[in-house]
Amino acid sequence: MFVCKADLMDMDDRYRANLINSLSGFKSANLVGTQDGAGNTNLAIVSSVFHLGANPALIGMIMRPHSVRRDTLENILAAGEYTINHVNHEIWQKAHQTSARYPETVSEFTEVGLTPQWRDGINAPFVAESRLKYALALRSCQTLEINGVELVVGEITHLEFEESAATETGYLDIESLGSVAISGLDSYHVTQRLGRLSYAKPGTEPKIL
Repeated sequence: MFVCKADLMDMDDRYRANLINSLSGFKSANLVGTQDGAGNTNLAIVSSVFHLGANPALIGMIMRPHSVRRDTLENILAAGEYTINHVNHEIWQKAHQTSARYPETVSEFTEVGLTPQWRDGINAPFVAESRLKYALALRSCQTLEINGVELVVGEITHLEFEESAATETGYLDIESLGSVAISGLDSYHVTQRLGRLSYAKPGTEPKIL
């Protein structure tokens, strides 16, 4: 099937959204935890989370244009901190339900049956059922001129994971934690590792570790 730009523009909006969202392949499934000034907790599933740097430890996240009320984004901007929690195979359906449009004062934690978890010094809730989670301090929020989406950049301040997933090199075996992936807008996947490869060098075949 060959599709040109004119074909894309002629497509039904929902069909085009599903198609284009599938092109970037498998994405991480994350729950973003926030709290507003009145103490209302918020939880939202986000798949556009990516690594920006290790020193300082920066994580980027793309959020939809701030043209309507966006509780997660508004809470991040107001509080300056938030959590990111990996979705695992035991909570993926509950995680998906957080994308429903609940009123501002209604907590997604309560509505979908997940548990807010608090740590001293962090004013944003973790997801107790998540096995890999971290807190971030907001460092930058930029509106991308090309389409109005928001690029949120945070620095990791706290990190929590099951110790069994850590290796001596620092590599985290997220598959052992049951972390799931998303393709498109609504398809969830467990993973199966093909293998880890040695550091690539010119003229040297990579070895399976």
